[in-house]
Amino acid sequence: MTLPQILSIATLVGMMALFIWGRFRYDVTAIIALLAALLLGIVAPADAFKGFSDDIVVIVGSALVISAAVQRSGVVERTLRRVGRRVKRVRSQLLVLAGSVGLASALVKNIGALAMLMPASFQMAKKNDVSPSVFLMPMSFAALLGGLMTLVGTSPNIIVSRAREQMTGEPFGMFDYTPVGLCLFVVGLLYLRFAYRLIPRDRRAAATMGEALDITGYVTEVVLPTGSPAVGETVQAFLDRHEGEITMTQLLRTGMRSAPLPDTELREDDTLILGGQPDALERVIAGDRLVYEGEDREKSQERRDKEQGGTAGEVGVIEAVVNVGSRLEGQTAGRLNLQRMFGVNLIAISRRGERLSRRLANTALRAGDVVVLQGTLDTMPDRLRELGCLPLAERDVRLGSRRATWLPISILAVAMFLTAMGWVPVAVAFFAAAGMVMASGAISPRDAYDNVEWPILIMLGALIPVSDSLRTTGASDVIATGLAQFATTLPAWGAVALILAAAMAVTPFLNNAATVLVMAPIAAQFAGDLGYRPEAFLMATAVGAGCDFLTPIGHQCNTLVLGPGGYRFGDYARLGAPLSVLVLLLGTPLILFFWPPA
Repeated sequence: MTLPQILSIATLVGMMALFIWGRFRYDVTAIIALLAALLLGIVAPADAFKGFSDDIVVIVGSALVISAAVQRSGVVERTLRRVGRRVKRVRSQLLVLAGSVGLASALVKNIGALAMLMPASFQMAKKNDVSPSVFLMPMSFAALLGGLMTLVGTSPNIIVSRAREQMTGEPFGMFDYTPVGLCLFVVGLLYLRFAYRLIPRDRRAAATMGEALDITGYVTEVVLPTGSPAVGETVQAFLDRHEGEITMTQLLRTGMRSAPLPDTELREDDTLILGGQPDALERVIAGDRLVYEGEDREKSQERRDKEQGGTAGEVGVIEAVVNVGSRLEGQTAGRLNLQRMFGVNLIAISRRGERLSRRLANTALRAGDVVVLQGTLDTMPDRLRELGCLPLAERDVRLGSRRATWLPISILAVAMFLTAMGWVPVAVAFFAAAGMVMASGAISPRDAYDNVEWPILIMLGALIPVSDSLRTTGASDVIATGLAQFATTLPAWGAVALILAAAMAVTPFLNNAATVLVMAPIAAQFAGDLGYRPEAFLMATAVGAGCDFLTPIGHQCNTLVLGPGGYRFGDYARLGAPLSVLVLLLGTPLILFFWPPA
């Protein structure tokens, strides 16, 4: 073994040790590894930053933007809620939630699919009076399994596709992963439906900021526009359709207030005073295409700004608490003329221990009230200081945010179709799709950039040249030859199982993308030394790297549910270890059946 080969292997071993130690974040660890490789001379300065121009970085970044747009649309969440109305038992609800997350993970990044459907799990848990921990870990595992089904479901699939293209000139297609991934997903779902009882029942999340402030519900004021599904319904039918998640305290028609009697028929231009949790109000308002009181004035102001040659800033919402001594204390929004004087629109109020029924513009605010203000985000901090309000930065409230519905899903479908037909390269299709969802307004540029996981992209860009040093120095040939000698007495299924087990063993401690960057060239060379085609071994690498069921740190999906589920580190292995064995036992013959190595 030559000195460069030894240094290349030592650099990767040191990098893995830093990942396991956890002293530095994974992107910082990747940067350290790149700097070490440059210092040791195993990566040339001219090649140091070639990873940042790689298609992988473009595809992963674009997929995150598209995922965020699909998540924000709420289409999948609303569809799931309709199904959930007919499913009452916890086991059946778990199957619906986990199945939905898995199928969504095949279309968008699995972390985005999980985040998109987590609110639905909280709703179902609340209705059944169970801890969300019953649903969250199975949903995370289902998201990992679902991500195995398509090229864009998870980063390892994209990296493995690139590795195959470098070796054979042909990458894996969009749905080449589907046969193996779908079978493992179905088996995993059946396992999770019965094995969820392995999760300790006493796991509960810590109190959220909203719970600490006792924000029990908001009151908002909306207008029924033409074409809303609520037009023509009775009040009772409207409330029943939304499963009692909201209340209606007042109905105003032609300027006259009236009690919302159950048999009162809703008409166009009626003004409704609705109460409920922020998420419930947001779903109802978006689903029924209701319009916030004052939204028409805001749009008129935007049009005037554009006509005068100005640029309208991005409109969003901020949740804030009315402070003691605030200019709002003892005043009404109408009296202060908030929109004209301060450029903000009051769209919701929450007051502890009191059910509000007056119009928002006529409700006198008190210190301690929680309000949702809509306005230009660039100027909102200054406006809050002027008004004497404290922003609740730790709560994400979408109430009052504009969002598209089917548009981002349609754009994603077109991109997937173009790549599946081979008409457009994956990187180009998804970069174009990300640009279109921003240009169309399905997601604002600010939200798009906020949802790009820059540490992941930095890690990918830094690790690509480091991992490639295994190939350029010949170290991957040495490792693969050693494995091949060890596996000479093994049949084909034993060799594939060895790669699959190795990837599954490494990925809980390395980021899954880093695992593939390290393992893929070794697996490919290993296959060549044994005289096999590389596809089965690359597929085993992708499956193994995408299946971390043992720790909360190996994949972001597991990390995402750690806090909300109130889990402990060892809880993951309790549910995940049998699932890992199941994937190993079933994954090996499935890979060999669909991708024969000979």
